[in-house]
Amino acid sequence: MTQSAIYPSTEDMLSPEVTRPGAAAPAVQKNAAIPSKLLFGVLPIRRLIPQDAHSALDYSNGLMVALAGLASNRREAKVAGAILGASVISVSLLTDYRMSLAKLIPIEAHEVLDYVWSASVIAAPFALGYTKRAPLAAFVQIATGAANILGSMFTDYRAARGSMQPAA
Repeated sequence: MTQSAIYPSTEDMLSPEVTRPGAAAPAVQKNAAIPSKLLFGVLPIRRLIPQDAHSALDYSNGLMVALAGLASNRREAKVAGAILGASVISVSLLTDYRMSLAKLIPIEAHEVLDYVWSASVIAAPFALGYTKRAPLAAFVQIATGAANILGSMFTDYRAARGSMQPAA
């Protein structure tokens, strides 16, 4: 039963021997992940970056933004870095993908949050006025936000459970 050419059902993506309960090995589970729906019908532009690589980058980007802020001598940079870093790490820990603790946030919502978070990280140094007083923190945060937007545009977003996929 194929749902569509773009969004095949999980059963269509798996071979018969994998559909048995407990039969999916970790190497096969990557192929069994459910592709996300396109955001606004166009994003991601291409699905080049594997979901697991993007997941690892979510955690490292959060850590980088937090550490850049905390290493600054400006209170604004410290607070922004800590809040923005903790927020992306928290969202990642709760997203419906393989590298999370709980599968509560649908992958499509995570993708939207990637863009919102990235824009917030870019805007924070300007909005809070520490671009000139904490230039290193501002540069790291702006560069991380820009890189995350670019990476998100080319990530192959895939859900582990697919809670937002229509029922077959």
